[in-house]
Amino acid sequence: MKISIIIPTYNPGKTFEGNFEKIEQNIKNVSLESEVVIVDSGSTDGGLDFLKHKNVRLIEIKSSEFNHGGTRNMAAKIANGDLLVYMTQDAVLAKNTSIKSLISPLLMNKKLGIAYGRQLPRKDADVFARSAREFNYPNKDRIQSFSDINNLGIKTIFVSNSFAAYKKDVLFSIAGGFPEHTIFGEDTFVAAKLVLEKYSIAYVADAEVFHSHNYTIMEEFHRYFDIGVFHSKEKWILDRFRAPESEGARFIKYQLKELWDNKKVYLLFSLIFRNGMKYLGYKMGRSERHLPLKIKKRLSMHRAFWDSPTKEGQ
Repeated sequence: MKISIIIPTYNPGKTFEGNFEKIEQNIKNVSLESEVVIVDSGSTDGGLDFLKHKNVRLIEIKSSEFNHGGTRNMAAKIANGDLLVYMTQDAVLAKNTSIKSLISPLLMNKKLGIAYGRQLPRKDADVFARSAREFNYPNKDRIQSFSDINNLGIKTIFVSNSFAAYKKDVLFSIAGGFPEHTIFGEDTFVAAKLVLEKYSIAYVADAEVFHSHNYTIMEEFHRYFDIGVFHSKEKWILDRFRAPESEGARFIKYQLKELWDNKKVYLLFSLIFRNGMKYLGYKMGRSERHLPLKIKKRLSMHRAFWDSPTKEGQ
């Protein structure tokens, strides 16, 4: 059994060297043969220069060739691992045993196809970023399976490639790999495929990384526009797992409680406006087929998606 740790990068900055050192420390605690595969999309900031002295498989592609699903598929096919641990360049391992904890359920349970870890807010996380991490990543393990659909709905297939592990054979034989061209949600796509084939997903609370974003209100709008586009193009996911509006309402209630508990009720208007813009962005994304390509590019967070040679957005 081998492990491949796969990280897509683009101008990761000088802090990435510290992140990489934590990965090396984690590898020492994994009693399996391991490798690190980095797929870089034309970085120019020097953040990867230190890799010249590291035992790493560095794959370089043009920035125009990057796609959330296709790039991860390419790396998976090149990788030697039976288990694929995906991380984003800004996810920082919080423990020296995070990777070991993440893969452990996959080694013990044949019907698990994916495991994902707990994302903790960074020290500089604002109240909105902090509440999002605490809401979505509790301190208790759970298994998400087909039997949870009626109760959890779309939350059944919640997973994040910021820190997640996949069985390589299951990823390709059952899900057919990640979607080759997707604006968002390549992890959700695979999770849905696996759950419908009666494979389960493990959430591992002890596998911790620091990962959060202080999105502005407009960045939230753009991000939720892309989520809406993803759901528009993959309608079968909502057909089988229900639309996410009810989960969104539950999250708003959680945020309201957080503002009250932390004596930040003065942010109430910002909370209402922020969630209103998220909802508007999502609904516009769901209706993207009625919008001109030029407008879709303006509304999207991942604008390069619309420039794809597949002419997906036209």
